Amino acid sequence: QVQLVESGGGLVRAGGSLRLSCAASENAVRINIMGWYRQAPGKQRELVAQITTRPSTNYADFVEGRFTISRDSAKNTVILQMNSLKPEDTAVYYCYANIYTWSQGSKDYWGQGTQVTVSS
Repeated sequence: QVQLVESGGGLVRAGGSLRLSCAASENAVRINIMGWYRQAPGKQRELVAQITTRPSTNYADFVEGRFTISRDSAKNTVILQMNSLKPEDTAVYYCYANIYTWSQGSKDYWGQGTQVTVSS
């Protein structure tokens, strides 16, 4: 069973930065897409950014150039660098990956979530 382990959330003031990291376990044969979603209280989970194997990237409109997603394929890791954070960025951020393994084929996996809180 593939596991996604997240780190890097926390509390920061508006205008500050945080760096989220997500590592997939070693039994991932091929990682097709990795990305980050977020869910604020009372709202639906929404895409923040994703990166493919090419690599190509896709960002939500609300990112507005403030976040950068990158991946280290050798380490099965995806990084989300978040700058110029706003209070409305406060949410639980979830790592997501579509991964192929010999036993399960291609499946979607989610991390446990990490809290990001931006104070005004």
